[in-house]
Amino acid sequence: MTSRPMSALQHLLFCERQCALIHSERLWAENRLTAEGRVLHDKAHDGPDETRDGIRIVRGLHLHSATLGIHGVADVVEFHRPTEPGATSLPVPVEYKRGRPKRDDCDRVQLCAQALCLEEMLGVEISRGHLFYGRNRRRQTVEFDAGLRDTTLAAIRRLHELLESGETPPAAREPKCDACSLLDLCLPGALRFSSGVAAWNDRQFASLMETEG
Repeated sequence: MTSRPMSALQHLLFCERQCALIHSERLWAENRLTAEGRVLHDKAHDGPDETRDGIRIVRGLHLHSATLGIHGVADVVEFHRPTEPGATSLPVPVEYKRGRPKRDDCDRVQLCAQALCLEEMLGVEISRGHLFYGRNRRRQTVEFDAGLRDTTLAAIRRLHELLESGETPPAAREPKCDACSLLDLCLPGALRFSSGVAAWNDRQFASLMETEG
């Protein structure tokens, strides 16, 4: 099984065409939103590992799951002191995002995928993680319940299916396209324009045939 980057899960859930353009066709362009996100991630990764109040903070930790075929880098993993003597420290992943909390599951799925990797790597069970949003400077706790785990596993399966097919889904213009850095490469409005031209040509041809008839 080819290992896929966990970042592709967020691309997949935002737009399958975007995911295929980036990870199959190797296209990329940056806009203000992606640049701000990259800077935030770089800051999270570049800080030194440290211990605060008994919590070991590890930055830029490489993760992988051979079972699920995914890999990536966690912004921060906090290792909390165990409550029982001799027990393993409890890892808690923390993912940094530039904006505000989203209504959809994009961010939560990416964080849950990190937890699944940590569980496989360390042989532990992780119940929660945190999303830190740069816009409001607050953490949001995410519980890794059965529903989110199922959603994450389904997204991972779909990611493998899409990228293994080698096919790029057709463009479809949606309001969210305006925030996509690949807008000028994807050209979601071009299909609508070309369809309109084709329809106009069909009408002109039909009119010509009626005139000649």
